[in-house]
Amino acid sequence: MIAPNPGISRRGWVAAAVGVAVAAGGVGLALRRDEQQARALTEVELALWQQTFSQVDGTVLRMASFKGKPLVLNFWATWCPPCIDELPLLDAFFAENKAKGWQVLGLAVDQAGPVKRFLTQSPLTFPVALAGFPGIELSRSLGNLSGGLPYSVVLNAGGSVLQRKIGKVSGIDLQAWSRLHGS
Repeated sequence: MIAPNPGISRRGWVAAAVGVAVAAGGVGLALRRDEQQARALTEVELALWQQTFSQVDGTVLRMASFKGKPLVLNFWATWCPPCIDELPLLDAFFAENKAKGWQVLGLAVDQAGPVKRFLTQSPLTFPVALAGFPGIELSRSLGNLSGGLPYSVVLNAGGSVLQRKIGKVSGIDLQAWSRLHGS
């Protein structure tokens, strides 16, 4: 048994014990909050794979068809200059990495007419689907708190979010993402 320090009063010991209890409660609360946030993100990720979108040709694109391989999911619009600027980079990334299992999907937060005109003038080799305005809410659920465009999310083969990028992607971003395949 440890002998109490005669220089510390009973009130001091009680205050120290209360401090330790409060700190432990705070750590427990933080851990529970982190667990709830992780569970909420997992639920969002699961809901993502149940989504379906129309493509400009009218065919239905099912998100579930992308599961099992790493995916760069890019939210963009024809009225967003940085979005338009980054599309050739994403297309080059797809061309260079599709043999390694990478997929790219563009979700246009736009109307069918402008997207169809854009793709006629500037074709892309990766699939593009129409998310419309609800695409902003989907991007928010995936971590885009401001709802800004462009917004990209990198998902691993299991469907978990690995990276997020608000704003125009760079070649450096894409190089770093290509190394995430094993994650």
